[in-house]
Amino acid sequence: MPKIRDLFNQLKQQNKKAFIPYLTYGFPNLGVFEQTVLAIAKTGVDAIEIGMPFSDPIADGPVIQRSSQIALEKGATLPGLLLTLKKLRRKVDAPFILMTYYNPVFYMGDNSFCRKAKGIIDALVVPDLLPEEGRSLNDHCRKYGIDTVFFIAPTTDLGRYGLIDKNSSGFIYYVSVTGTTGSRNKFDGALYKKIAAAKAKVKGPVCVGFGISTHEQVKRFCRVADGVIVGSAIIKFIDENHKQKNFIDKLQRFIVDLKGKEK
Repeated sequence: MPKIRDLFNQLKQQNKKAFIPYLTYGFPNLGVFEQTVLAIAKTGVDAIEIGMPFSDPIADGPVIQRSSQIALEKGATLPGLLLTLKKLRRKVDAPFILMTYYNPVFYMGDNSFCRKAKGIIDALVVPDLLPEEGRSLNDHCRKYGIDTVFFIAPTTDLGRYGLIDKNSSGFIYYVSVTGTTGSRNKFDGALYKKIAAAKAKVKGPVCVGFGISTHEQVKRFCRVADGVIVGSAIIKFIDENHKQKNFIDKLQRFIVDLKGKEK
């Protein structure tokens, strides 16, 4: 399994950009979730971000909030997530990026969580944990070979870029909007220049997420960033189609159409 930074180095050598789909663990149920991970992995995505459902999210829009609530009602837990991904790890080569709020990790304990996640997840994203407050978790992630990912937003003070870059051993997650997740029809034209400016100020790769929902948006963001993350659009598709007999085929076509043959 290539580590996240190694993955971006390989993509750069191939003049390609990363396409990273987001899935909510346990949505719409555990069986379909597992099928979805395996199906999406076969489309050639570069990594898969898995969201741990949480009851009080600060970054998730209505689509992902709903998927998380459904998963929680069906018993989704962080230990269960790790067991499921450990099983899927045997069949999936693409790196797993875990997105979780800090409370479930804190409850388990930084060291215990990272020890159990070793060899299962490749990178960790914690939206409600600032670099200044994440030193303990960062140290344990490095101890167990898990890359860390922190956020930059259009409103982030330039003076914080260095701190965020230093603490992001995997990549930097550039939040495209000053709001929660959810599909957008269009983005502020100045955003692309801001992303390009951010890339010029940091050493690590930069991926853009929040609101990206079409192939045209994927292409445009890939012109200025090292990759994109698509979440709400995929969760919405799963929600609307998972009961259909040809769901897996339709999902794979949807992912291929989103990312395109070459990025």
